[in-house]
This record gives sequence, structure tokens and C-alpha cells, in this order.
Amino acid sequence: AILTEGEKRLPEGDPESGGDSDDEGDSDSSGDGEDEEKENEAEIQRLEEQLSINAFDYNCHLDLIKLLRQEGELVKLRRARQKMSELFPLTEEIWLDWLKDEIKMASEISEREKVYELFERAVKDYICPEIWLEYAQYSIGGIGQEGGIERVRSIFERALTAVGLHVTKGTALWEAYREFENAILETAQPAPGSIPSPEQQQVLCSQLEKIHTLFRRQLGIPLLDMEASYAEYEEWSEEPIPETTIKNYKKALQQLEKCKPYEEALLGAETPKLAEYQAYIDFEMKAGDPARIQLIYERALAENCLVPDLWARYNQYLDRQLKVKELVLSAHDRAVRNCPWTVGLWIRYLLAMERHRVEHSIISEMFEKALNAGFIQATDYVEIWQAYLDYLRRRVDFTQDSSKELEELRSAFARAVEYLKQEVEERFSESGDPSCTIMQNWARVEARLCNNMQKARELWDNIMTKGNAKYANMWLEYYNLERAHGDTQHCRKALHRAVQCTSDYPEHVCEVLLTLERIEGTLEDWDAAVQKTENRLARVNEQRAKAAEKEAALAKQEEERAEQRKQARAEKKASKKAKKTRTGDKRKADEDDEGEWGQEEELPSKRLRGEGDGVLPEEDMEVETGLFGRSEKPDGPAAPKEKASTSRKDIPKVFHDSSKDKVTVFVSNLSYTMAEPEAKLRELFASCGEVVEVRAVFNNKGTFRGYCYVQFREEEAARQALALDRTAVEGRPMFVSPCVDKNKNPDFKVFRYSTTLEKHKLFISGLPFSCTKEELEEVCKAHGNVKDIRLVTNRAGKPKGLAYVEYENEAQASQAVLKMDGLTVKDHVIKVMISNPPLRKLPERPGPSYAPLPLPRQSYGARGKGRTQLSMVPRALQRQSNPVAKAENGMVQNSPAASSEPPAEPKKMSNADFAKMLLKK
Repeated sequence: AILTEGEKRLPEGDPESGGDSDDEGDSDSSGDGEDEEKENEAEIQRLEEQLSINAFDYNCHLDLIKLLRQEGELVKLRRARQKMSELFPLTEEIWLDWLKDEIKMASEISEREKVYELFERAVKDYICPEIWLEYAQYSIGGIGQEGGIERVRSIFERALTAVGLHVTKGTALWEAYREFENAILETAQPAPGSIPSPEQQQVLCSQLEKIHTLFRRQLGIPLLDMEASYAEYEEWSEEPIPETTIKNYKKALQQLEKCKPYEEALLGAETPKLAEYQAYIDFEMKAGDPARIQLIYERALAENCLVPDLWARYNQYLDRQLKVKELVLSAHDRAVRNCPWTVGLWIRYLLAMERHRVEHSIISEMFEKALNAGFIQATDYVEIWQAYLDYLRRRVDFTQDSSKELEELRSAFARAVEYLKQEVEERFSESGDPSCTIMQNWARVEARLCNNMQKARELWDNIMTKGNAKYANMWLEYYNLERAHGDTQHCRKALHRAVQCTSDYPEHVCEVLLTLERIEGTLEDWDAAVQKTENRLARVNEQRAKAAEKEAALAKQEEERAEQRKQARAEKKASKKAKKTRTGDKRKADEDDEGEWGQEEELPSKRLRGEGDGVLPEEDMEVETGLFGRSEKPDGPAAPKEKASTSRKDIPKVFHDSSKDKVTVFVSNLSYTMAEPEAKLRELFASCGEVVEVRAVFNNKGTFRGYCYVQFREEEAARQALALDRTAVEGRPMFVSPCVDKNKNPDFKVFRYSTTLEKHKLFISGLPFSCTKEELEEVCKAHGNVKDIRLVTNRAGKPKGLAYVEYENEAQASQAVLKMDGLTVKDHVIKVMISNPPLRKLPERPGPSYAPLPLPRQSYGARGKGRTQLSMVPRALQRQSNPVAKAENGMVQNSPAASSEPPAEPKKMSNADFAKMLLKK
């Protein structure tokens, strides 16, 4: 077994006895040893279990190896080291410990060969002079085998190539090599008194020449203690040193003097010495010796192996200067093993493999490793996919209509899109590709290289459904592609949709549409384009005007509040001053002062809705828990109001008990003219369970406010009552929602329908208000099996001309979009798209919300927007960031949130950028 620390403590030659110790001491020592052994075994088991969960725990690997080495578990130790070496490059210390343990066990030739293999793996991780020296010395032990001498020389030569230029540690290798050759010379000497044969004389001369050559090579390299090596050569050589050697020696001394400041800086610096190494690298780069540049990079990486930028610079140098396949690929492989989280290193590796014509299967395998490397942001996966797709595209011969490479490229594009949607979004909650750059590139390949414009249109249609239809630059990208490889009809259709959907730069797309019609359109086309653009710009200007008015009103309100606060502070100050000087009843003064405080506290607060009507603030707070917020004003005749007033005016106010929220539901959107709402609702909710109380809310005049609280005996009954949501009561849909205090739960939302993309469901707009569910089903069922139809109504139950149609699968829904979009129903042209509801608006603080022409969105890096990236829009005109409605099937839903609110984070794009896009073919 391996010689462990525990075995070293035992007396040599007598492992069973404890020397002169008595029996009691032996038993105590044995007991302590058993306890320690059990603890170590438990710790080993724990570390192995931890590594089974997370194999990339570096410190756990180290602790396990240390314990196994201490316990002498050779088999487990080998396995642990093997697993760690497969995942990480091992440090010099770990390799030396491993090699020394294996050397002790190697006695047979086959075992020695395994040690040689282990050395070969060790020297590939880092450039370590100590490992090379250990390797060379170990190989000397096999000198008696066939070809042993040549093997030793080969290893020494490789060691000198790798680290022979090391200024501080290279001398030891040169001296070991010379000692080996001197030993060979001693064995070649003839016996004393004998005359060597011509063959022996030739061997002696050849061996002497080898040693001379080693001296001359070493003296031409700037190494520490060069003077001692030169003196040794003078003493050893029987002949004068050649002038060429002396000249090279002096030149190396001069070079050594230039290197000494950098070596001294490294010697005195603290780890990681990155700045000192970088200065040394810059110095060697100016000198331009590739071998020395490579060595200083390797020395720096041995101490800074987790610095991705250093690996990137080293690999870039190798790619551009040395271009040696084995050297380049080895460096790239070590880079990604040390910094697997850095996507740039993986991309450089794939490019290097392609550059050196590595087999396709190996490149694909390396790409799969990259996907499993665990990148730290979603955009990294987009970049690695794009690099791999670029490589696959370069393999395709597009002169052929179809090929294996082309099918592989298309399959990879589809897999990339699905991978970003499934794997990346699940981990990062985003795909990392909001602009769908991969799908855009796929569409360009199909259109330009495969002449498959139909597929390109399908891809762009998918791109627009992912929330990109509101950006002008996305439409112009598609328009340019259609202009170059499509036809005028599709260009016109795309621009018409762009005019309707674009919310950041509508003026630009309107201008492009008019330009198209001016050059190629008929009079009818021109008239249609002018009418559409004028209508669209009119709506945009109207929305902007409303936003400006709203901002001005908010600013005025804020000024009024500020004036009120100022006045209140003045009154408070005057009150305090009067209190100090006032004489008389101290109690009366205290009461007056308290009154002043009470008045001052109320002034700056916002007046709650219903305060003037005598409605409690607690009751008014509950209005917001309904599905659509506040109720509408009563619109019934005056007589019923008066009747309700006479019967409800004197009813005492009822406070809402928030402790019973779990057994209570909030009911809203009821008719204001409802007679006896308590009795009506008690009867309606009786089927859900025992109703304890129905608390209808009235104002101080006794008018029913259209909402109430229904309290049940059991919590299960309250849950069942939620199923009655949207039930028609007196011609209006009744809203039933959980009773939740929104002041305590501001993010609480109740919505029974999906708010995300549903590819099997359609959103239809533009329907006539008279269209019924049965009539719409008759139209839709011709394109697939309709599972459900929902007509959207307002709070009064009146249709809004919108509907959601659910099909069995995505294919049927997609077919229905193609066939039904633009269809005429009762003289109304309907719009059909995949259901992708806009994000629901969140409450915002009053602030500026209008900018005449917002800048387009821009993708920032992982650290966000830099301080120098300042907006040139005046602060008074800057737009507040709002959630923006998603677009589906290239269209934005006609909802107030989608049409009136500005988009968030528009891309920055100058006029010059747009000009380039318009002129691009």
C-alpha cells in the first residue's frame, strides 16, 4: 500500500508492537486510533455523497483526496484523483503527490508505463519545471531497458523546450541533463591502462560533443547563475571556449540584466502578481521571441489560472502568431477547463478547432460540453449557439438544393430556438435573446442562401409574436429582407402592419410606406397609404397630447399639495409660538395646541374616495380588490335612488373585519339599483355553503354602491363561491374575488384567464357588437376543432368586439390565423392573431410620462447601463418606464394599456442608423 502518515508513525520493522509501552498505553492508543479511523470513514462517506450531488466542488475533491491518502485507501484514492483530473486541471502540488505515490508502487514494467502515462498527463495541465525534472529523473530509472537512453534524452529535450528558458528554474534542468550525459560518458570510458578501440574512441568523441553542445546551448540563454555555468564549462573543457559561444554568452548576460527587474518584481510581489506578469509579458512581446513569450504566459497562467482575460490574450497570441495545431488546441482546452463559465473561451476554442480542420464529430462534442458548462447569464447561451450555427453554416454547400449539412443546420437552428425557450428561460427567467437574433439569422439564411422566402416569412411572423412588433427597427429589418428577396405585395403588407403596430417610431415606418407607394404603388395604393398613415399619426398625437395634459395636471396637483404643506408648517410654527406666550388655563392651551397638530396632519394627506360621503376608508379600500378596480357611477333613474335613500339613510356604519378574510369574498360590479342586495346575494350564494352575513356598502344618502362582502361559515364555502365569478345578475356580470387587503398585499391579482402566450388560442378583434358566440363558432370551426369561445364584455356586460377562441392544438390555431385574418364578418373586417395578452399595468408614482420621440431600446451588458450613457432628452420630457403590451402575430392588442402607454427601454438608434437600414439591399 501507499506509505501513509499513519504507517510512518509505526516503528520500522515492527509494525505490531509499540516499543516499550505497557499494555494500558497500547489499549488507549488503539482506542484513539479506532475512533479517529471511524471519524475519517464517516467524513469520507460524507464527502463522496456531496460530490455525487455537485461534482464541481473543488474543495470537496481536495479534502477527499487528503483523507484517502491519510487512510492509505489506494483504490479509492486513485479513483478520486482520476475524477478530479477529468474535471479540473490539477496544480503542481497535487500532481507531484500523485506521481510520488504511484512511483512507490511501480515495480513491474507495465506499472512503470502507467506512471509514464501519468507524467504525460501532468505536463499538459501547466508548464511546471518541477514536474518535468521529476519526469526526467524517473525516466533515468528505466535506462536499462531497450531504448532507455534515447527515451531519457527525448524527455530531457522536451523539458528544455518547455521550461529550459525559465530564468529562475531552467538551470536545474540543464544541469540534470548534463549530469546524465556525464554519467553516460563515464560508462563509455575504457578500463585503466587499456587502449580504446576505434569504435570506443568514436563513442567517446560523440559523447563529449553532446556535453559540449549542452554547455554552449545553456550559455546562450539568459538564466540565473550564468557565471557559475560559464566557469564550470571553462574548468571542464580541455579546449578553449569558441568565440561564438563567448559572444552568445555575453549577449545572454545583457538580456538577463534586462529581465532581472521583472524577475525581482515577481519575487517581491504578492499573489496573484497579475500586474507584474502583465508588465513582463509586454516586455517580451516587444522583444518578439515566440518561445519566451509563450513561457512567460505559461508562468503567469500557472499562478492565475482562473483569470479568463489572461487565457483569452494567450490564446489570441497563439492563434495569430504561432499557429501550431497541437500547441494551440492544447492551450484552448486548458483554458475552458480552468474557466468553463466564460463563453468567450469556448467560442475561441470552437473557432480554433474549425481553423485546424478538426473532425466535425469532435467539434460537435465540444459544443455539447460548452452547453453543460454552466454559464452565468442567459446571453452567454445565445452567443455559444450563434458561434456553433455559424460553423454549421460554413459547412453547407448552398449550390445544392439539399444536403445532409443543410438539414443539420436547419435542425440546429430549430434546436437553438427551443433550447433558449425551454432550458435557458427555466433557469434565468429569460431567453437572453429578446430581439430573436438567432431566428433573424435563420430567416436570412433561408431567404438569401436557400431562396426559401416562405420559410423566412414564417420565421419573421414568429419573431413579431414575441413582443417585437412595436419596434420600428424590427419591421424595417423584415422590410429590407422582403425588399431584397421577396415581392412588393409582401413589402406593402408588412409596412401596413408596421404602421398599425409600431409604437416607438411610427413616423419612420409611415415615411417608408409612403416612399414605397410613391415609387411603385397605384393611385389606390397611395390613397390607402395616406389615409392609414394620417389616421395612425393622428392617434399618436392625440395620445401624446393626453399624456402631456395628464402630466400637467399631476404637476399642478403636486404644486397645490406643496403649498398646503407649506401653509400647514407656517400654522404649526405660529401655534407653537402662541403657546409659549399664552397665559391662563394651561389645560386649555394644551387642547388648542392638540387641535393645531390634528389639522396639520390632515392637510398633506390625500383625500380618500368617499370621505365626503361618510363612507369609511376601510370599506373604500376594499373596492380595489375587485377584478377591474373601482365601480362605475350609478346610472339608474332618480326615483329608485330616493327610495333607497329613505330606507337606508339611518343604518349604522359597519366596519370590515380583516381577520375573517379567509371565509369572506368580495362581490363587485353589481347594479346600483338592486333592491334588497343582502337578500338577493344570500339567496344567490346559498348553494356554496352557509352564509353568515352579507354586508352591502351604502353611501351616507343610503344609495347602494354596487359592492359588498359575503361572509361564510366555512373556508371551503368561500372557495366555492369564487366559481360564481362573472355570473350574470340583473343584466351585469358579477365579479367575485378573494377578500384581500391590497394595502398589505399590493401585488395581489386575481385573473381567471392566462396572461401568457397560448399558441393554441386566438385573439380576435374588430367583431361586430351583435356577433353571438354561436355565429363566431360557425366561422371558426371550419379551420379546426373549437374547444371554447369567450366573448369579451365590459363591466355592464356589453360586448367589446373582442373574443378568444381556443383550438385543440397549435397547428389548427396557426391555420385559422392564416385563413381568418382580414375576414369580413357582418361588414366588419376582423383581425386574428395568436393569443398573447399584454402585461397588466402596475401602479405608478406620478411623474413625467411623455417624450415627443423616444429613443429605441438598446441591449446592455451584464452590468447594465454605464454612467456615461446619458440620455439627451430633457428631464422634464423623459418618459417614465412602463410595462408594455406584448404583440402577437405581428399585431398589438387594442387595449388602453397597449395603445396609450409608451414602450419600455426602446432601442437607441440614430437617424443615420435608420438611413442605412432604408438604403440597405
